[in-house]
Amino acid sequence: MLILRHQDGSKIASPEQMQVWMKQTMDWIGSIAAQNKYVGGNGLLFNGANVVTRKKDKITVINGPFGDIKETLGGYMIVKADSIEEAIEFAKGSPVLQGEGNSVEVRQIAHRDGTR
Repeated sequence: MLILRHQDGSKIASPEQMQVWMKQTMDWIGSIAAQNKYVGGNGLLFNGANVVTRKKDKITVINGPFGDIKETLGGYMIVKADSIEEAIEFAKGSPVLQGEGNSVEVRQIAHRDGTR
């Protein structure tokens, strides 16, 4: 799984920047799909997002994904990689990495029985 993180989710791209970024993203996903390695994924919307936290015995709901931190999850993608190294190579091509401080976290998905 590739988890797309934005360092500063409060920055809003112009419509023109979004159009360029979306084309780059679709091309990136298309290149992975062409290898029959793309399983699925989605972007995550900021509007209507909430964060639920627990501190001591108090549950708090914060409107918006930002809270006290700037880093936000922008989306995720599931790929069929033959190795963690292959998944890392897919991650290196992500247009998300064009943003300063942005990252793509590469994780294995556990099976229901806890195995890989």
